[in-house]
Amino acid sequence: MSETIDSAILSATWALPASAVTIEGVRVNLPTHEEAITQALSRAAAGRGFTMYTLNLDHLAKLNTNLAFRNAYLRADFVTADGWPIAWLARRQGGTFERVCGADLVAPLCAAAAASGVPVAFLGPRPETQAAGIATLKARSPALEVALADASDVADDLDAASLAALADRLNASGARIAFLCLGAPKQEKLADRLARMCPSIGFICVGAALDFISGRTPRAPDWLQRRNLEWVWRLSREPRRLAWRYWLSALAFARVLPGAVG
Repeated sequence: MSETIDSAILSATWALPASAVTIEGVRVNLPTHEEAITQALSRAAAGRGFTMYTLNLDHLAKLNTNLAFRNAYLRADFVTADGWPIAWLARRQGGTFERVCGADLVAPLCAAAAASGVPVAFLGPRPETQAAGIATLKARSPALEVALADASDVADDLDAASLAALADRLNASGARIAFLCLGAPKQEKLADRLARMCPSIGFICVGAALDFISGRTPRAPDWLQRRNLEWVWRLSREPRRLAWRYWLSALAFARVLPGAVG
């Protein structure tokens, strides 16, 4: 994979729709849940592949240290504002943006896919979590067609042969939407590579969505989510894993804040 920012990406001129903004060079162009679901389903039904990522502060911090991750974001077809700081930064540029995270996209998209006869695939997470999450989704939407469910341990950078084998399985499955539940930056980098080999599949990176849907990882209560305090809940449950990540996220927010308020 490229170790430098793709020059073709940097030289491209994007025709940004009125609802699109840029944050740290990344185009954020899906302002609402409804638009994210509409765009994903319409592209999938037409067999037009795409990538969809959810930009949050953790990703913003990683963009400056992982060039393959940045290139994946720069090539993305669709990006949402995940987390109140990103939505706030987007609104500061004049857009009307709401928080759209991967965990909130999976269930409604699967319901819409089931109603429209659009097959889906899942890559990750662990086998038991994936199975439980898919069972919950199928209980809610019995017509949901899961064309492929792969819970194998995907390497951070698959070799060419393994990548080609995975792409072949996805193409043969007939899936039109593939949910990647592998965590960042692995899932975005993998989606970026697969998208070039699977032109009829939309790749949506959703992180811990199946962990929440399966009930294996309890999500913050609604009243905390409404007050933009879901991060407090997660930090209280996994302080050792998340404290350093949130510190780096805070630094990333501090870095871009002067430009937003200036």
